[in-house]
Amino acid sequence: MGRGWRARVLRAPGLVTPAPGAGVASLSWIGEERIAVGGVPAAGSVAGLAGRGVTHVVNCRSREEARLGGDLAAERAAFGVARVAHAPMRDLGFRQRPRLWAEAALFTARVLDDQPGARVLIHCTAGRRRSPMIAYAVLRLRGRTIGEAAALVLRYRPGAELVPAYVRSVEQWLARELTAPP
Repeated sequence: MGRGWRARVLRAPGLVTPAPGAGVASLSWIGEERIAVGGVPAAGSVAGLAGRGVTHVVNCRSREEARLGGDLAAERAAFGVARVAHAPMRDLGFRQRPRLWAEAALFTARVLDDQPGARVLIHCTAGRRRSPMIAYAVLRLRGRTIGEAAALVLRYRPGAELVPAYVRSVEQWLARELTAPP
């Protein structure tokens, strides 16, 4: 990378570490769940995701990462705004606030429930921590137990890590959602 501000920001801890597009080849479908987990697709390869079966996208990169990388804009251009959700999280290993990700998890669960042909790509930068968290949340929303959801994500996504603080964030949110009056 060059010496400009953008290069310095992209090398900053907590932002982009692998090159954009590094995760596309490693897109992992989670069994028969119609959920894929991957790293950020390169802007030029986003349109090709449909050829790999993707109908909807959940982008789990922070607002800054998505803006600098241009991936969220490219995904919305390729799939349409209604088929792309954004869960703007930073990957710091601490609790993830539901206001940042819950709507994206609910979006994915609804799409999978309502559209039998839908197949959703959930991605962050490397497909290791944030996107597995959302895949786990979706599996839990769709009736999988804690153990089943974790096992599916870890079995089908090589290198995935279910960060304990992230899992607790999902489970605490689910406990509140399931006990909230309708």
